[in-house]
Amino acid sequence: MLYQSMNLIALYTVVIVVLLIWLGSRRNPLQALVEIGKELLRSYKFLLLLVGMFGVLLLNKYELQIERKMQLTSDYTSFIFGLEGHFVRGVQELFFAPWLTPTIVFFYIFMLQSVLAASLGVYLLDKNRVMLYATCYAIIINYAIAIPFYIYFPVNEVWSYVPAGVRFTMLDVFPKFEQEYRALSGINNCFPSLHTSISVTTALLAFRSGNRRWMAISTVSAVIIVFGIFYLGIHWLTDMLGGTLLAVLSTTVAVQLAKLTLRSGEDRLTVRSRATNTR
Repeated sequence: MLYQSMNLIALYTVVIVVLLIWLGSRRNPLQALVEIGKELLRSYKFLLLLVGMFGVLLLNKYELQIERKMQLTSDYTSFIFGLEGHFVRGVQELFFAPWLTPTIVFFYIFMLQSVLAASLGVYLLDKNRVMLYATCYAIIINYAIAIPFYIYFPVNEVWSYVPAGVRFTMLDVFPKFEQEYRALSGINNCFPSLHTSISVTTALLAFRSGNRRWMAISTVSAVIIVFGIFYLGIHWLTDMLGGTLLAVLSTTVAVQLAKLTLRSGEDRLTVRSRATNTR
């Protein structure tokens, strides 16, 4: 039911985002729409940041077409396999259980974009402008760095590389994955793992925000997603390490850029002390 079509996935994603905003802020999620309108009226910089963020997401959507037009034939999959061997197969064999697969697929398909979108809502309702802006900057940085790697350093998903001996367990729950979802994620867009970098980025920013409830939610999601990329047979260990490094870099730079963007003392005070936050 959940995975019959991308339209249904989009619908359920909206529902999950609303629920996550409520859980993370304990406020009316619809109020986030009011707050984003206020922020747009308050700061043209935020508008420019949103335009940049959606621009880089649009570029990622058309990355596969760009790659085909460039007619590049490089393939570094065998090189990555030579570095790490059967690590992913070992993870699959150790942890595979039919009852676990639906949970892993749910987090892989829904929670990445849901937690990311909900982060914006939570920070809007928390009036935490630094983390709001930092999240937008981090998205831009993650994709801006990852896309050139996808074009010039293509690595195929583990399951598609026969010597790896890995099964694509996604199909146990989402049989139409290749027809419905593949257009959003090229089979050779592995290094760095954006599922890792985005999920770890949201967790790291949540930790910096001081919102303990949101930190717990985003951290649990990130841990399951990172585990899931191996369990499902999608990413190599190298992809995960690259994604983690990208997350650390993007969050560090994004927070500094956010602070520079919000130069007044009042804006800087929105980064609350973790020691005094009791949520």
